Amino acid sequence: MATGKKYLSAPVASPRVPPGIPYIIGNEGAERFSFYGMRAILVVFMTQHLLNADGTLHLMSEAEAKGWFHLFVSAVYFTPLLGALISDGLLGKYRTIITLSLVYCLGHLALAVDQTRMGLAVGLGLIALGSGGIKPCVSAHVGDQFGRTNQHLLSRIFGWFYFAINVGAFFSMLATPWLMEHRGPSVAFAVPGVLMGAATLVFWAGRTKFVHIPPGGMRFVKEALSGEGLRVLGRLCIIYLFVAMFWALFDQTGSAWVLQAQQMDRRIFGFEVLPAQIQAANPLLVMLLIPIFSYGIYPAIQRVTPLNELRKISIGLFLTAVAFAIPTWLQFRIDQGAVPHIGWQLLSYVVLTAAEVMVSITCLEFSYTQAPRTMKSFVMAFFMMSVAAGNLFTSAVNFFILNEDGTSSLAGAAYYGFFTGVMLITALLFTVVVRFYRGETHIHDEMADARSGRD
Repeated sequence: MATGKKYLSAPVASPRVPPGIPYIIGNEGAERFSFYGMRAILVVFMTQHLLNADGTLHLMSEAEAKGWFHLFVSAVYFTPLLGALISDGLLGKYRTIITLSLVYCLGHLALAVDQTRMGLAVGLGLIALGSGGIKPCVSAHVGDQFGRTNQHLLSRIFGWFYFAINVGAFFSMLATPWLMEHRGPSVAFAVPGVLMGAATLVFWAGRTKFVHIPPGGMRFVKEALSGEGLRVLGRLCIIYLFVAMFWALFDQTGSAWVLQAQQMDRRIFGFEVLPAQIQAANPLLVMLLIPIFSYGIYPAIQRVTPLNELRKISIGLFLTAVAFAIPTWLQFRIDQGAVPHIGWQLLSYVVLTAAEVMVSITCLEFSYTQAPRTMKSFVMAFFMMSVAAGNLFTSAVNFFILNEDGTSSLAGAAYYGFFTGVMLITALLFTVVVRFYRGETHIHDEMADARSGRD
């Protein structure tokens, strides 16, 4: 990707929002449309549309589909480690993002042209590599644009970054289930692919506006393996182990909650909502709750008691247990023959999204500021691996409880109750462990005004 042009290699001292931020946020919105649109229809596709090579149906059971869904999500969040190593050690963030974005596009193409298990495996494998590989680089690339002069804007921009994620996710979660229902899998998978292509072009267009932090090379290796680097990773990984359980529950909105919605009264204002479309409630609520928390709830709590990042995460973990207790109760009613209204599941989304704002956004910013300067993407990858670990746990549970006849040995309300209990225990333990955490903030140094380095 070398062009011979010189790019900024460090932030310029300025009180304003860096000029590359709009391109990153635009890229993120389109990329998240592509990912969440594809993800929203996966369980429905595997249980209702999956084909043999001869065109006949070759469907998965619900338990099998949930297992494979969470195994895929786990893979998406394990590959950030590879992307981070390439980015921080070899290519830099910009080149890594562009290269793996093209791999990402090929994954969408495979899903659009082949609806067999082979096409599914190839497509999801490429998407896991592309999407996962760019994840730590994009979020760290946001932080790289800031220096000490405009560091105070970092928290707000991470909020807008997360806002863009949810704008893309909201529209894709409404559109792709409709496309699946009315136009079939090929079109439903093709549209997210087009959006990923657009995301790649937007990011390329911002190349002259970005700060391109050079890869650390051997300096990155030495810092990562130094005593301080290992201590940072050790401290953060303890936090991530608890956050992993949040993701074990949260990502079931794309699997177990969709299957539960199929058994509920989904008529809202006279219109019947598709089961997979209910997921759109989460990104919509995120867009509403981010400003409410930033300008209302957090300042109100601060007036009563100090509220640091780890306390926010702790409160969020308890809210997650409450959020999963609601579908536990709903499933108990369904198991007795009742058909509860989908509004009750929407209440679960409100509580779970509040937990997400307190856990995910906070942990994203916390990870960046705690990471040494040459290890930003690398540490972000470990944060992403908390998502992988959580989904791997959920996948393992679903495969473990799968009977030979396709039924589940942990069925109905007992399934939801199990995860609610595990989450509550996790939240209680977290409140004890975080009392011993000691960290340090790391932000890039600035330059007055210079252009150096190539990317």
